[in-house]
Amino acid sequence: MARRPVIGMCAALERARWSVWELQAALLPYNYVEAVLGAGGLPLLLPVDPTAVADPEQTLALLDGLLLAGGADIDPGAYGQSAHAETVDTVPARDAFELALTRGAIERDLPVLGICRGMQLINVARGGTLQQHLPERVGHDEHRRVIGSFAGSDHEVALVAGSLAARAAGESSHQTLSHHHQGVDRLGDGLIVSGASSLDELPEAIELPDRRFVLGVQWHPEADTTSTVIAAFVTEAAAAAAVLSGHDVLSNGR
Repeated sequence: MARRPVIGMCAALERARWSVWELQAALLPYNYVEAVLGAGGLPLLLPVDPTAVADPEQTLALLDGLLLAGGADIDPGAYGQSAHAETVDTVPARDAFELALTRGAIERDLPVLGICRGMQLINVARGGTLQQHLPERVGHDEHRRVIGSFAGSDHEVALVAGSLAARAAGESSHQTLSHHHQGVDRLGDGLIVSGASSLDELPEAIELPDRRFVLGVQWHPEADTTSTVIAAFVTEAAAAAAVLSGHDVLSNGR
C-alpha cells in the first residue's frame, strides 16, 4: 500500500461536554477528518502546543501538509488592533500556535490549506489585517445567515481563471457554504486575492503564488461533499512528499 501523505490538522481549544465530563478539549469537526481520509490522506490532529510557538520545526517535520481549520475569531492583538465588540471567544494560545505553524510551513514550502478562520490566519501570518465585523462594512448578514448552521448559506464565488483556487475547485464560478462574520481587510505580504464573493466582492480566496500550494478559502469545503478543494490539497501534499522522499533517497545514496 502506498504511503499516505500526513495532513496535520489544527484543533480548536474549547470547553466541551461528553458523557459525564465537561473539560477543556482539543476539538475538530469530523467532516474535516472524513474529507482528508476520503482524499487518501492520513489525518494527524494537532492540539495547541506552546513549545511549538518558539520552535515549530519538530511538528512540521512530521507533516506533508498543514490544514488550518475554521473556528473562533482570531485575537486582534495578533494584527495590532483592539477588539471590536463583536469579536468574541478568542483563544490567543491557539492563535500563537497556528501562526507559528503557518509561518514555518510557508518557509519550508509545505502545502497549506486555510479554511474560513484558516484563510484569515494565513493573511495575519503574512502581516495582513482583518475586518472584524463584516456587516458594518458590507451592510448585510449574508455571510453568516444562521448561527451554527450552513442552512441557506450557499452563494457564488468568482475565482480567477488559472489560479490555484480555480484549479483546486475545478471551476471559476463556485457555489460555496459560508459561516463567518470577519474577513480579509489589508492583504498580507505576497498574497493575492484569487476569489471574491458575488454578494459584495469580499475576498473569499487568497493564495501565495511563489509557493507550491498556499491557499486560503473563506468557505467550508469540508461541509460540501461535492467539493474538490481538500482533495486537491491532499494530492499536492502527496506530490510534495514524493519529491522530498526522492531527495532523501538520493542523499542517502551518496
